[in-house]
Amino acid sequence: MTTVLRSRCGAPRAGVMDQQNNVKKIREAKMLSRAELARLAGISPLTLQRIEMGKECRMATKRKILLALGLSIEQRHQLFKQ
Repeated sequence: MTTVLRSRCGAPRAGVMDQQNNVKKIREAKMLSRAELARLAGISPLTLQRIEMGKECRMATKRKILLALGLSIEQRHQLFKQ
């Protein structure tokens, strides 16, 4: 299922796709709150919420989340599908 993202005015945003990931699942398995993981990763809780909802993020942000969860870069496919 593909979600069409919309700008603030409601028009579809071109070129932005949702990404499936296991961030929320693994965060909850490690018994971390969203705020705790965001603090460990050095990102905002709002950014983490968006990522958990499947929104795109930068490679550097993915790396921060991986390391904050105690995963290696080689284990990135456990967390992010792409």
